[in-house]
Amino acid sequence: MKQTKQEIAESEGTEAVRRRAPRWVKIVAIVLAAILVILVALVGAAAIVWRNEIGTVASFKKVADRNEAHADGAVYRMDVKGDFYFDDFLAQGGASSDADLIDFITNSITRGIIQMEIRQSEIACSAFTAVTPAGDRIFARNYDFSMTNTALVFTDPGDGRYASFSTVDLQFLGMDQDKDVEGLINKITCLAAPYAPLDGVNEKGLSCGIFMSYQGTETVATDQNTDKPDLTSTTMMRAVLDYCATVDEAIAFVEAYDMHDSAQTSFHYMIADATGASAILEWTNGTDLTDNDGSARTLHVIRNDDDAAIGEREGAADYQWITNFILQPGYYGSDAEKPGYDRYEHIYGQLASTDGVVADEQAAMDILASVGRRNWNNDDSNSITVHSVVYNLTKKTVLWVANEHYGEEAYTFRFSL
Repeated sequence: MKQTKQEIAESEGTEAVRRRAPRWVKIVAIVLAAILVILVALVGAAAIVWRNEIGTVASFKKVADRNEAHADGAVYRMDVKGDFYFDDFLAQGGASSDADLIDFITNSITRGIIQMEIRQSEIACSAFTAVTPAGDRIFARNYDFSMTNTALVFTDPGDGRYASFSTVDLQFLGMDQDKDVEGLINKITCLAAPYAPLDGVNEKGLSCGIFMSYQGTETVATDQNTDKPDLTSTTMMRAVLDYCATVDEAIAFVEAYDMHDSAQTSFHYMIADATGASAILEWTNGTDLTDNDGSARTLHVIRNDDDAAIGEREGAADYQWITNFILQPGYYGSDAEKPGYDRYEHIYGQLASTDGVVADEQAAMDILASVGRRNWNNDDSNSITVHSVVYNLTKKTVLWVANEHYGEEAYTFRFSL
């Protein structure tokens, strides 16, 4: 049947549409392909820029579960990739407050995406140095607080900085102490962990710990203000672990900075090395009743071979021990005013009975267990020992126990640097 001109035209139009359709499909395909290429490029660029952060977050693993009945928080392990920008932190002059530190971490590590916080706290803690019959130098420490999540943090930044192990209370990074650390945002926030060590040891056998000191009539933080660059409490600890091999090096490093205590409270510190040297670092001004201006404090160093000024027995001992009161002579009116004096006396009794010699790392751990806070007659709100750790500074090893589970393998961790 012969088609009319109109039918022929309609047929040709339909055919033309059919011919044009593949062209539009091709255009859409090209556009989609271009978008995919851009997305792949962006993902690739992000992977390059964030490669260390991605690797660190991927390493974040739980190694011990929480137990509400025993007031146990969970324990995590984190292997930090890269240098976590600490050289840059020092190059900018450090930080004179937690707020400044948070700004640096937010801008450098989380790239402004996630804001973190450093919480105020009141921690207790005890520590001592000792030696084994074989001559191994020991640094042992209890961290006393309340139920919280903990991270075992390994760093190896390279470029002249030392590899180290440290312990971090994740509550100080804003993690909820009543929940497991889950979700990508929380794990990214934990990238700040290297900036908040409580104790640690580096590959040279230098160890350090932080201890609350309750200075002033209402616990006033040290807040020096000279022309020196600045460090907060935990960034000072990080700097010592990363850059110092001996107690002398650590003291010289710290003396070059103004100290600003973290978390709106006051601290003193113990440092020890593989040679047997140790020192306690305190920033004070006057007595406990008058030491209420943190900017007026100056550094006082108490070395284990030159500490007779703080007491006859301290001067006679090669070892040192510390809890939560300032050791400067005349700082308190009486022993009754010294926070943690009962634990100080107990540790001294244990060490004095053997002249500072412990049979091995487990013997040092047994002394820590004897002042574990779940069974101790507490005089403050720090009712549990969150972790106990013994560092062998000679062998560069770590014996670490969670939440007073002494002798329980599931909560006992051993590492070597």
